[in-house]
Amino acid sequence: MYRLSAEQQAFVDRVRVLAEAEIRPHAERVDEQSSFPKEALAALGRAGYLGLTIAPEHGGLGQGLRVACAVLEELAQRCASTAMVSLMHLCGIACYGTATNKTADLLRAAAKGEHLSTLAFSEPGSRSHFWSPVSQVVATNRHVRLSAEKSWVTSAGVADGYVVSSRCMSATNPTDTILYLALRGDEGIDVTGPWHGLGLRGNASAPMTLRNVAFDERRALCAPGQGLEMMLTVVLPVFLLGSAAIAVGLAEAAVAATQQHLTAKRLEHLGQSLADIPTLRARLAQMRIETDRARAHLASVIDAVEQPGPMTQLLILESKAAAAETAVAVTETGMRACGGAAFSKHLGLERLFRDARAGIVMAPTTDQLHDFIGRALCGMEPFQ
Repeated sequence: MYRLSAEQQAFVDRVRVLAEAEIRPHAERVDEQSSFPKEALAALGRAGYLGLTIAPEHGGLGQGLRVACAVLEELAQRCASTAMVSLMHLCGIACYGTATNKTADLLRAAAKGEHLSTLAFSEPGSRSHFWSPVSQVVATNRHVRLSAEKSWVTSAGVADGYVVSSRCMSATNPTDTILYLALRGDEGIDVTGPWHGLGLRGNASAPMTLRNVAFDERRALCAPGQGLEMMLTVVLPVFLLGSAAIAVGLAEAAVAATQQHLTAKRLEHLGQSLADIPTLRARLAQMRIETDRARAHLASVIDAVEQPGPMTQLLILESKAAAAETAVAVTETGMRACGGAAFSKHLGLERLFRDARAGIVMAPTTDQLHDFIGRALCGMEPFQ
């Protein structure tokens, strides 16, 4: 349904084989122990998939958003925490790609599986309004320095590179921002709390503190005042479409688990399978329809990104809102269809149910996306 070429489909098929062998076996433990999926990331790194969207000139695989979304869906069907860590890495790598004169060595390292990236945008003072940091850099003799509290940093303490947002020195409003690259090991950067989420329990989305961290011009990923534009034009399309793909993957996994349960389990006293109950078949059908609808919508948005038009920005905003709500609805229907077996954690559906709910509260939240879309439709500026 992603309309991949034969070569692209073969690529995604190889990812599926790896995910089944190297990622699925660890998913339950990652969730139960809230542990970072290090085995999964190591496997992806060995296979070169941390260089998925990196240009071949830097050793990467040179794939675009279409293949990236198909890959993220495959990962999410096995372990959504691994998929989210991978997505945030792709977002960081997209930022690196705008400043290759500064990041070429890191891109090559990522392509070899030796560098994991992520974003550090959200702050307690502006909460889910990630585009409006309250932190602000200050000038020193040879550097700028930043002190900031970052709320939810995927791969916190594990990632090697962190794309950090801040207000510029001369900022006159909250969106006068700049993005810097912080590296693990920089003096003044610390993880300051644990991560114990309802879902996506392995993505280490913990708070981090930057205390007087020094940056020079070589660490600036954009010009002063251009941070918002970079967030909206470079990061947001990757994040929103990637999040949609993860949501579709969760929904697809729920369909598969429900179908397996209904066809395999029996009512022995009636000589029937659960699939013989019309209401359960109807629920499964509803799940299939909604999942296919969400994937088709995502594919149409990818088309619009590859061939931009006046509706492209609106469609990008729609992608996460639509798919995230679909994943919530489909996983809930699966829980209802499979009853006590699902509720008692025998089918893996309960993990999908919890993981799906992360998508509706991760910034930009579904409510925010609805507001952005409504504002755009009414001729208003979406981001303020």
